[in-house]
Amino acid sequence: MVSVSSVSVSPGRGGGEGGLRTEFEFELPHGLVDGEGVVHRRGRMRLATARDELAPLVDQRVRENPAYLGVVLLSLVITRLGDLAQVRPHDMEGLFAADLAYLQEMYQRINGGGGRSVVCPNCATPVVVGGGLGES
Repeated sequence: MVSVSSVSVSPGRGGGEGGLRTEFEFELPHGLVDGEGVVHRRGRMRLATARDELAPLVDQRVRENPAYLGVVLLSLVITRLGDLAQVRPHDMEGLFAADLAYLQEMYQRINGGGGRSVVCPNCATPVVVGGGLGES
């Protein structure tokens, strides 16, 4: 296990000895409960790309509510969560608050923390990208 601040993650795919690690495994404190009552706790998050951070800015849900940025962004960088075939924003909406906070902290730590303020070119809403996952 590799400790990333208060978030403990295990190296996933990518990188080897001396290489760049691009994916990190995690286990949620509570887990996502799906429609059938199955709890999904173990998953994998990859490093974010510039495209990942820019794509949510044109999402209508983010335009209407900048706080939704974190939900969309996490759904892009989480490559596995339990047995889910794909992680969607709808899945992220179903997380318990503690699990969402855990994933936001993990995202910030593995992607270098600290955010930068940008302005959405369509709606002129200021958004922090790469930092607080939707804080403005």
